[in-house]
Amino acid sequence: MIANTVRSCFPRAAQVVADKADEINKLNVFPVPDGDTGTNMSLTLGTVVNEIEGLPAGASMDDIARAITHGSLMGARGNSGVITSQILRGVAEGLAGAKGPDATTADVASALRNGVKVAFKAVRKPVEGTILTVLKDVSAKADQLERAKVPLGEALDALVAAAYESVARTPDLLPVLKENGVVDSGAFGLATFIEGFVNAYEGNSGALTDFKTTLDTAGAKGHVSAAVDIEINDDWEGSEYRYCTEFLFHADSAQFDEDACLRYFSTMGDCELLVGTNPDYKCHVHTNRPDRVLRHMLHRGQVFNVFVHNMDLEAAERTDAIREDRQAAGVPDDAPRKGLGFVAVAAGSGQQEILSSLGVDVVVSGGQTMNPSTADILAAIERAHAERVIVLPDNGNIRMAAEAAASACESAQVAVVPTKTVLQAFSAMFAANPDADLASNVEAMSEAAANVRDGEVTTAVRDSAAADGSPIHTGDVMGICGGSIDVVGSDVEQVTLDLIGRMQAEEEGDTLTILAGSDLDDERFAHLLAAVGAAHPDLEIDSHRGEQPLYPVVFSLE
Repeated sequence: MIANTVRSCFPRAAQVVADKADEINKLNVFPVPDGDTGTNMSLTLGTVVNEIEGLPAGASMDDIARAITHGSLMGARGNSGVITSQILRGVAEGLAGAKGPDATTADVASALRNGVKVAFKAVRKPVEGTILTVLKDVSAKADQLERAKVPLGEALDALVAAAYESVARTPDLLPVLKENGVVDSGAFGLATFIEGFVNAYEGNSGALTDFKTTLDTAGAKGHVSAAVDIEINDDWEGSEYRYCTEFLFHADSAQFDEDACLRYFSTMGDCELLVGTNPDYKCHVHTNRPDRVLRHMLHRGQVFNVFVHNMDLEAAERTDAIREDRQAAGVPDDAPRKGLGFVAVAAGSGQQEILSSLGVDVVVSGGQTMNPSTADILAAIERAHAERVIVLPDNGNIRMAAEAAASACESAQVAVVPTKTVLQAFSAMFAANPDADLASNVEAMSEAAANVRDGEVTTAVRDSAAADGSPIHTGDVMGICGGSIDVVGSDVEQVTLDLIGRMQAEEEGDTLTILAGSDLDDERFAHLLAAVGAAHPDLEIDSHRGEQPLYPVVFSLE
């Protein structure tokens, strides 16, 4: 039955939109930068799901249509949510008029036509290149499929393809989308919902990646992927109004004038919407004076569930989120290049976090057994997005690749501070001065790194000999200082204590910086720190989780 199909498929399609909400949010650039289209659509759909799930078993399609209409109206958030509510209402009411127990292509076409009718009636100034365009295009495709008497399953696949083809065309219809290299967010959200619904109907998981695509659908989605290239957009030219104001309204009179209300909204702002039927309405307007809008409506009925969003702040949050995503993906920021940037190599998440906290712009993953290539380091230099860049290789085996990358870079002045360990990089970063020139920084940072004495504790992977000629067997624990194997034993803690003791005897240091590797758990690390503190009570200990592989302990003495 149609009712059972809608009841089972709607929640799964809504979940797909919820899963994609952040992606949809970041597309939004039109008509205003209230970049929460995905969130608003998801919240609207979620309210409908709650209404549907509250219905008794065996509820009719009429019951479900009323639940969709009421739930979407009550839960509609933002411009996109309100329009979505009207699309859902129109389509649901259209399906309620279907005559047979199971939907046909003709039923779907009729329902979509009703969706177009209701949604376009709700919007005073429909704009091409938005969610309404996708609805209209999908409806037109359904009409074509109905005339051709295409079976329902085949028709539904074709409608998904038509939805994505329409989304891909939105930049050609709206200049602001093309300028920013994106498709319309609401349009993409609607196509996502349609595909999720069809996927659920066909018995798949409901996730976009699992959709059983035809060649046309795959091609259409490919066009959308090619169009989606989210950019930071601080210079939006949408609404001149700051506050997205929306609320539910219950009219006091059966003579409430809907047209007069909309005319008033238009004098107070733009993107005005009034949907519902007397006495219950959903109101939406972008305005600089939400107080006046609410006061006007209070004289005509009851106002409740009020939401006022500052779109300037939402735009700033959207910009920051996109910038973070671009940086994480290695895409240079659109902002002017900074004067001095830093690139370092590290093995282990803890090491990477420490370097970042010290001001390193890009950390390349690598170390003793996974040396990054020249291309890897060159790409990191580009991502630093600076006029001058200093590279810290943090390993003798990586220095030549770093120097080759520095020579190959054409977009910035690049120099290498030849750090051999990440602990040397820590000290070098403390000596960095963003206001000094490149040569001065290289000199100061190199001097700071050279003053660091560091030790490493690891396990032998083959037979060898220590610095004093004593044998080393596979599996022995080794303590290494300055490239020399000075301590050999069977226990990580004891070898670490012996190595620190030997280094302190040669030249006493005041501060021990020590990093636990991924193979040393917190309990053993705490025990080691206590033992070091007992053996060297005057030594200031700075401990961290470095999470480096293969080396359970690395440390430096200064």
